[in-house]
Amino acid sequence: MSAVIPRKLWEHPNPQSTQLWEFMQLINQKYQLNLTPQTFQDIYRFSVDKRSEFYDAVFKFVNLIHSGSYSQVIDESRPVDSIPRWFEGVHINWAENLLWSRNPTDPPGHRGQEGKEDDKIAVTEVREGVTELRHITWSTLRRLAATYAAALYTAGVRRGDRIVIVGANSIDTLAVFLGTTWLGAMFSSSSTDMGVQGILQRTIQVDPKYIFMDDAALYNGKRLDLRQKMAEVVAGMSDCNNFSGMVSIRRFQDALDISNIPKTQTLETFLKTRQQTTPPVERVAFHEPFLICYSSGTTGIPKAIVHSVGGVLINFAKEGRLHEDGRQDEVSLQYTTTGWIMYLASIGQLIGGARVVLYDGSPFQPDLQSFIKLAGDQKVTRLGISPRWMYELAKAGVSPREVTDLSNLRIVTSTGMVLSNQLFEWFYDKGFPSRVHLANISGGTDIAGCFAQGNPLTPVYVGGMQGPSLGLDVQLYDTLLPPGPGKAVPDGTPGELVATKSFPNVPVFLWGDKGPASDPTTKYHSAYFARYDHVWAHGDFCVYHPITKNLTFLGRADGVLNPSGVRFGSAEIYSVIERNFDQIADSICVGQRRPQDNDEAVMLFLLMRPGHKFNQKLVQDVKEAIKRELTKRHVPKYVFETPEIPTTVNLKKVELPVKQIVSGHIIKPSGTLLNPKSLDYYYQFAKVEELVAPKAKL
Repeated sequence: MSAVIPRKLWEHPNPQSTQLWEFMQLINQKYQLNLTPQTFQDIYRFSVDKRSEFYDAVFKFVNLIHSGSYSQVIDESRPVDSIPRWFEGVHINWAENLLWSRNPTDPPGHRGQEGKEDDKIAVTEVREGVTELRHITWSTLRRLAATYAAALYTAGVRRGDRIVIVGANSIDTLAVFLGTTWLGAMFSSSSTDMGVQGILQRTIQVDPKYIFMDDAALYNGKRLDLRQKMAEVVAGMSDCNNFSGMVSIRRFQDALDISNIPKTQTLETFLKTRQQTTPPVERVAFHEPFLICYSSGTTGIPKAIVHSVGGVLINFAKEGRLHEDGRQDEVSLQYTTTGWIMYLASIGQLIGGARVVLYDGSPFQPDLQSFIKLAGDQKVTRLGISPRWMYELAKAGVSPREVTDLSNLRIVTSTGMVLSNQLFEWFYDKGFPSRVHLANISGGTDIAGCFAQGNPLTPVYVGGMQGPSLGLDVQLYDTLLPPGPGKAVPDGTPGELVATKSFPNVPVFLWGDKGPASDPTTKYHSAYFARYDHVWAHGDFCVYHPITKNLTFLGRADGVLNPSGVRFGSAEIYSVIERNFDQIADSICVGQRRPQDNDEAVMLFLLMRPGHKFNQKLVQDVKEAIKRELTKRHVPKYVFETPEIPTTVNLKKVELPVKQIVSGHIIKPSGTLLNPKSLDYYYQFAKVEELVAPKAKL
């Protein structure tokens, strides 16, 4: 990577006003240090070199509701793959920390009310088109959670049981989550746009006590009847011993008749049968599980990743207050479905007392301006979106700052895919007010948090993330080395993202593993620890800028393009396409290496916009642009048109299945793919020589 400093786009006007600066002063005073607020690297090095001291200070600073005490934060001598326990002796509850707050002077376990006043709005629910609004206050949300907890308890749900919801990003879904975790039970969610097979691949694994499911859904302006899907899900659960039945949630004004669906009752019936006494909040050990998330599983059964209540709580509080400078007057709008980890990021804002806006529907319906108008109307201060959304607005010439009043907006987080350099510049030059902090983030489902993200001390430059997350020793390892000890690459050299030391939000285990998480024979170990000794290997291909220390994600390490030994990420190719070719709607770039191949060939597939044609002139222009802006070694050997690009239900394009298919493998598509049949098109390219006549070769 060039040592040239990229264009500076933003910096905090007053770093001393931030909570991270306040936190650093506490560290300086306690440990007689001189960490300077102008240098994020100072506090970052302290956070990874002195993990016990750092997380002890975080625990006290964020002031989570808990009981018990700890004599040791973590045994720092134990490697990350031994899954050491953090804060042993502390007991804590997810729902309690979302529903109540605690004052600095309160004794342990005491619930305060500061920042979560009874009559203050806690949650706003909005449906696609901004035609319906529903507000509930903190007192109403607490009563709602207590009602659901009582009904679940009456139905026999206890600590450690699993509850699954297939629902919209709604208040009802949130109430199920809170009621479940109130009891110390475990929660899992899927979005309604996921197919039956995808839902069952997730749900059968964990054998839940109940499945809650919306009876209808909203998709691109249309209402869909989900009763047939409900019946198929119930039928698919027939071999699950713990499954007691399904609860149907009325999604719209008129409830649909579910009397013909076996083992199914309405939510109204389920809640009416509850006991009148509210069960006590069940505080569990810091390391105990409360949430099951799922990997994308693009080529097989998704991994069921089990997260600890304490690990997720302290990480969310750390990210929200230190990295994003979140406060009690925050109004947060995160675009997400319930099947994506960003759903947790959305409702997790309640921990700090924020008002959370829950949005159900497409951010592109009824038009490209509606979603950003919602942010303006609701006086949103924290907006979470994806590069895809920004890309579509930029292509259409829509400027959010000209569409609505964004004077309240303070920070925008972006995740889901790599944010291109041109979108960084569009954000500040044409899209949003220049004072808004653009925080590009990446991490995800595996850790229920971020490996890299924004912070208020480092400037925002074009490209990448501002830096790694505090408390995570994020290094980049040489991807060419065989499995073993591993070796860090110097700044400026791409490598695979790893975490070399334990951190609180390491998953507890993978559901269904035959043995403890630290056992080298488990799926857990194979997924994260088999690549390098005693190091978490995350699978992202990244590079640190040698001067700014920005961390740029180049693609997935298992999808690194490597023709003739030249390694680069697909994101570099996508950036060139987006910058130069308006007629191309999307693209997917993979490497082909079949058993008979001595080298890898790069294949680029282009999805054309309606009204535009794929032809050989376009192929030449694309290759010339890649050669000009990157190098001639980046130029794909083959460029083809494609009718469809495979994505997950959260619209992430998936490269690995395409790479495997064109390399001669037959795969079984995962149920988490939005369009699994799109993969069929790519099988023909395993015999690419038969498709490219000698005279047509470029």
